[in-house]
Amino acid sequence: MSLQIDREAAAVYGVTQDQIRQELYDCFGNRQVASMYTAVNDYYVILECDPKIQANPVGLSKLFLKTNLNGQAAAGGAAPAAGSGVSGATAPTGPVVPLSALIRQVPTIGALQVNHQGQQPAMTIFFSMDPGYALGQAVDAIRQIEQEEHLPASITTGFQGNAQIFEASLKGQGMLVLAAVFAAFVVLGILYESFIHPITILSGLPSAGVGALIVLMMFKMDLSIIAMIGIVMLVGIVKKNAIMMIDFAIQRRAVGLSADEAIREACLLRFRPIMMTTFAAIFGALPIALGAGAGSELRQPLGVAVVGGLLVSQLLTLYITPVVYLYLDKVDRLLKRRLAPPADLPAKHVPHAVAAE
Repeated sequence: MSLQIDREAAAVYGVTQDQIRQELYDCFGNRQVASMYTAVNDYYVILECDPKIQANPVGLSKLFLKTNLNGQAAAGGAAPAAGSGVSGATAPTGPVVPLSALIRQVPTIGALQVNHQGQQPAMTIFFSMDPGYALGQAVDAIRQIEQEEHLPASITTGFQGNAQIFEASLKGQGMLVLAAVFAAFVVLGILYESFIHPITILSGLPSAGVGALIVLMMFKMDLSIIAMIGIVMLVGIVKKNAIMMIDFAIQRRAVGLSADEAIREACLLRFRPIMMTTFAAIFGALPIALGAGAGSELRQPLGVAVVGGLLVSQLLTLYITPVVYLYLDKVDRLLKRRLAPPADLPAKHVPHAVAAE
């Protein structure tokens, strides 16, 4: 039942629309008029009318409003006397009139129930995707429609179900990868007691991530949570190639070899174990990538990401790691010379010592 204010009748009785709204809110709303304080709790006094009146539209005829008519005016619709009107700040002093005489009840079609979410009225719009479209594309399209429609500030939107899980996973994916890389950097820094060599070892990670993304795009797979687990796994698998080479090169430098000789010998002697461990990891993840077994469609993105990342990183790290090692080794030596304590004064004036350095 929709209530429409009869503006003409309200003007005749000198009743404002705000008075009618306040009367309705007093009867059907949750207006707090007082508070009761006890030793253990506080109680709020809520104003309302008789529940019998609330349950029946006929009860509006039992609600009355004071008018701004003088005592001589009749409630049957007589015009107010001249000068009887009062300002909005003055309380009505005239006779009362039933609320049903000031409003019209219009039957309308309404919802059988009003869904709420977080104590707010909510409406759910369902959507599905055609074959060949990813959930991320649907989410982006809906966000674009929201921007074009310029929704008012009183309307808030959000996703539920799979779309909500998808958005939540996107928010944490970047932090997950950064945390994995940071943890690997800290462990390698403690192992080699250096800030330079961990950077050399982690230099092959971007190639692994790019390879995983390229293979996922080739097979038209989404960057799901399972695929992100595969990329995080690559952080631990791919850096073993550089560890094998850098660890051997550091040992050869300790016996007096130059950086060029040490890394060249490391590449020659560590090539075979690098290839063996990489192909072992690839063949181990290949059944998952091929989608064999029950429920394989859930695990398949993990295998595809691991296999694709290993193939690309294996090809690139064999060339990238030695070059990065040579450049960063120069930086490491330069920093050590600058941070080293100064030598005694006589040694500074010996040209042969400088030449030997």
